[in-house]
Amino acid sequence: MDKLITIERHLIDRERELGASGTFSQIMYDIALCAKLIARETRRLGLTNMMGATSIMNVQGEIQQKLDVYANDIIIRMNSFTGRFCAMASEEEDEMINIPSQYGYGNYVLVFDPLDGSSNIDTNVSVGTIFGIYKRKTESGRGDIDDLLRCGNELVAAGYVIYGPSTMLVYTTGNGVSGFTLHPTLGEFILSHPDIRFPHTPKYYSVNQANQRSWNEPVQAYTRWMQGEGVNPPKKSLSLRYVGSLVADFHRNLLEGGVYYYPGDKKNPNGKLRLVYEANPLGFIAQAAGGYASNGNGPILDMQPDQLHQRVPLFIGDKTLVLKAEEFARK
Repeated sequence: MDKLITIERHLIDRERELGASGTFSQIMYDIALCAKLIARETRRLGLTNMMGATSIMNVQGEIQQKLDVYANDIIIRMNSFTGRFCAMASEEEDEMINIPSQYGYGNYVLVFDPLDGSSNIDTNVSVGTIFGIYKRKTESGRGDIDDLLRCGNELVAAGYVIYGPSTMLVYTTGNGVSGFTLHPTLGEFILSHPDIRFPHTPKYYSVNQANQRSWNEPVQAYTRWMQGEGVNPPKKSLSLRYVGSLVADFHRNLLEGGVYYYPGDKKNPNGKLRLVYEANPLGFIAQAAGGYASNGNGPILDMQPDQLHQRVPLFIGDKTLVLKAEEFARK
């Protein structure tokens, strides 16, 4: 039998390499436990009362799904009492999440999208959780908004969980990307993808092409280029693959090679995706895997957020393909 490396053992080994205190490992254990609880509910959809929408509208103007509310509540409850965070922010919450004073305040900050792609829940399509971790900026006590409105290049770790045919947790501290698969009988996350890198030859492009008529001409020309038109197109035109769950589309392109983009358009010039909860954490992972994330004009990770729910155009994945999108934007 091949040697099994659990996420716990992997994190302990990294602690020894870095001479770390162990606090980050404890944070990751808690996130992994949240993932197990959310995975349990996704596997039982249709057999429990977790399918369907609530009557609650979130700050994004979207009706929350029942599993949205569950995932958000689990992550908040599991991480607010540990004393390891001074502040948190969720895509589902209007304002920053204050840590109760009786639990104490730690040196880390957590931002997260509890359930990305939740509109796909009732049709049994893969969904995911996205998270980013920062060291606090304030000196002590309860954290404030300055701890949360940070450039992505200040992240100390980021990751996502994808709930699909199997449940996978993928994370990075900026030096390599590791993937763990939840063993269905052991109940443990086992290292299954030890050093994830974007493949040299991309296969796919992922975009909601139904919006094409609303895109500006550079984005339309870029899309035609990937289909084999224009000057010096890819030797083999890329295939369109689009799930509509950002985590699922990003994960496929990370493993198989490709680019995901959700540009601004006439209706939403700033795009649809959130800088703090989605673009920055996934951009941090992409960079660690040899890829790149851009707003179409420059690095996502260099952008300074001015509000928690700021939206941004996103081009992410294979570095050469994302740089090509920037080249089209400059023409």
